Amino acid sequence: MKLIFAQGNPEPEHSLSRHNVGFLILNTLANMHSAKWTNKSKFNAIITEIRIDNEKVLLVKPTTFYNETGFALRKIVDFYKIDTENDLLVIHDDLALPFGTIRIRKQGGDAGNNGIKSINAHVDTTYTRIKIGIAVDSEEKIDDATFVLAKFTNQELTHLIEKIIPQSVKLVTQFCNNSLEHTSYKNLE
Repeated sequence: MKLIFAQGNPEPEHSLSRHNVGFLILNTLANMHSAKWTNKSKFNAIITEIRIDNEKVLLVKPTTFYNETGFALRKIVDFYKIDTENDLLVIHDDLALPFGTIRIRKQGGDAGNNGIKSINAHVDTTYTRIKIGIAVDSEEKIDDATFVLAKFTNQELTHLIEKIIPQSVKLVTQFCNNSLEHTSYKNLE
């Protein structure tokens, strides 16, 4: 079984925020497979199950706040006995990467991301990540917290829907069939 865990905030007002790009990717995957989400309060998460290349795949959106997602992930990893090194993929936004960049990494520090800090404190640092760049020029004019909680612009949403989300879905599929390479995709056109 593979576990695909997205960072995000559960409130409806954050559904199109930069912090919730991982949720947007999982929603796309669930829709592609006609999967229905179920609220699992014992895991502090909304979960659905799909199959990718005959692999059982658990898609998880935590219902904790972004900065506390490690609590939910720990419960799920323990219950399903997930091998975090080989079977856990975390998808999250990255303020240090330019918008339109996707980076795949097989472990590492939190780089100031409080959600990743929470995960690293609860499950170890040896798991695969898909980082979605959200930085734009206007970001310098507002503080980081306000920026990551702000909604994507219409132009950014179009780019997400047409380029970033489809590429991310391909990467999730590669992770599930053990062919994901740790690399970067810049300026997806």
